[in-house]
Amino acid sequence: MNIMDMMVVDANTDALGISKALLMENAGKCVAQKIFEISKPCKINIYAGTGGNGGDGFVAARYLHNHGFEVELSLIGHSSRISSYEALKNWELLSKLNIETNNIILNIIEDHSQLEFNNAELVIDAILGTGTKGKLRKPVSKAIDIINNSNSTVIAVDIPTGMDPQTGIVEYKAVKADFTITFHKKKSGLINADKEYVGNITVCDIGIPKEAELYTGPGDLLRLKQRNFNSHKGQNGKVLILGGSEDYSGAPAFVGISALRSGVDISVVACPRCVTSTIRSYCPDLIVKSLSNNYITFDDIDKIMELSKNADSMVVGCGIGREEETGLALKEIIKKINIPIIIDADALKLLNFDLIKQYKNEVILTPHKTEFKAFFGLDVPKKLDQQIKTIIECSKKCKSTILLKGSTDIISNGYKIKLNTTGNPGMTVGGTGDILAGIVGALVAQGYDIFEAAYLGSYINGSAGDLTAEDYGYNLIASDILKYIPKLFKKRI
Repeated sequence: MNIMDMMVVDANTDALGISKALLMENAGKCVAQKIFEISKPCKINIYAGTGGNGGDGFVAARYLHNHGFEVELSLIGHSSRISSYEALKNWELLSKLNIETNNIILNIIEDHSQLEFNNAELVIDAILGTGTKGKLRKPVSKAIDIINNSNSTVIAVDIPTGMDPQTGIVEYKAVKADFTITFHKKKSGLINADKEYVGNITVCDIGIPKEAELYTGPGDLLRLKQRNFNSHKGQNGKVLILGGSEDYSGAPAFVGISALRSGVDISVVACPRCVTSTIRSYCPDLIVKSLSNNYITFDDIDKIMELSKNADSMVVGCGIGREEETGLALKEIIKKINIPIIIDADALKLLNFDLIKQYKNEVILTPHKTEFKAFFGLDVPKKLDQQIKTIIECSKKCKSTILLKGSTDIISNGYKIKLNTTGNPGMTVGGTGDILAGIVGALVAQGYDIFEAAYLGSYINGSAGDLTAEDYGYNLIASDILKYIPKLFKKRI
C-alpha cells in the first residue's frame, strides 16, 4: 500500500464514523501489546514527534505505564507544534498523568543540545511516520544517532524515522529498528526496505474496515492534483468529444462543459452540422467543430483523426444516434486513433466487444445495465456480489476499464474493484450520464490513471448531484449539476 492510499483510507474510515482518535488509540495499543510479547516490564525510552506518529507513541506510553514499564518520553519539538488534534489530546492526557505517583517522565526537546544518551532496555521510535518529507534536521537527526548508538531493542512505529515511506530508500540516515510495527497494511517503503532498518515487521489491524478501501469516499478527493502554478493553455488537458445528432444536441454539450468544470483547458466538440449552432449557443467556452452531414459518416473520419492529434482523451457516443454508417465510421476511427477513449451511450450499441479488445490504447466503457447487455450480450445479475464478479470478468476479457452505472456504480479494470454509492434518485433525469463521461474524460486528459479516473469521476459526479439535490431536491436537471462540480475539486490537496 502506498502512502496516498493510506491517507485516503484513513479519511474514508473517518467518514464512515470510525474516528481518527479511535484509530490512534488502537495503533498505540498495538505497539504496547507487541512490546508485552517481547519483554517483561523494564525501562523504556520513547522518542515522539509532533505528528500522528508521535500520537501513537503517546498512547503506547499509557498502556506501557499501566503494565509496570518505567516510561520516559521525549517529545522532539514543543507541544505547541503538535499538528494532529488527536495527538494533542493524547499529549494533554499524558501531561495530566505526569504527577508524583506516576512513573512517566516527560521531556520536551526543542534543541538538539537537550538530547542526552539515556540507556534503556527498549526504545520506541515514534518520531516521523509516513508523512516524512525533506531532509532531516536537528534535533531529529541527533535523536536517530542516539537510538542507533544505544544497546537497546528498538521498535519503530509504522516506519523507521528517516526512511522514505514510499520507496524504502535511506538518503541520509534512519533509525535501525529490530521491530517495525505498522498498521492496516504493509507500506510500500517497508516492502522495499533493507532489513537492517526495518527488522521484523508486524502488521496490526487497527479497525479500518475493508469498505474504506472498497467504496469511494471523501478521502479519494485527496488524489486530485494541484494545478501547476506555471502551467500554460492546454497543459491541463484537452478533450475531444464526438457526439450529437439531429435529436440530441444537449448530450455532447454536457460532456464538454463538465470536462471544463473538471479542470481541462480545452474542450472540443465534433458534431454533425445540424446541431453545431445549437451547441455553440449553449456555452461559448466550447470549441465546436462542424462535421459534413446531419450524422457522422465516412466523410468525417479524416477530420476527426486530425482533431484527435491535438487531444489527450476522447469521449465517444453521447447523443451520437444509431445510423448504420455512423457505426461503421466509428469502427474505422477506433482502428486508427491513438489516444485514451471513453465510450458511452449509443456508441456502446454501435461498437462491439472484439473491436474494443484489440484497441491499442486505453479504454473506459461507461454503460448502464441496458447498454451493458447490448455491448456484452449479458444481463447484469441482481445481487451485488455477482455483479462485481461479472464486471471483473468482462473487464479482463475486453482489456478495458468498465464503469457500470447504477444505484451502486461498479468500477473495475479486471484486477481492481471500486464501488461508488454517491448520487440520488433525482439523477435519473437525462444528461447526468453525459456529465459523468465528461468528468472521466477530463481526468484522463489530465493524466490520471484510467482506473483512478473512472472511480474518481463516478464519486465526483454523484457527489455533485447530491450537492445539487440539497438545493433543488429531486426536481434537479442535469445542467444544475454542472455548477457543483468545481466544489468537489476545491477539496483537492
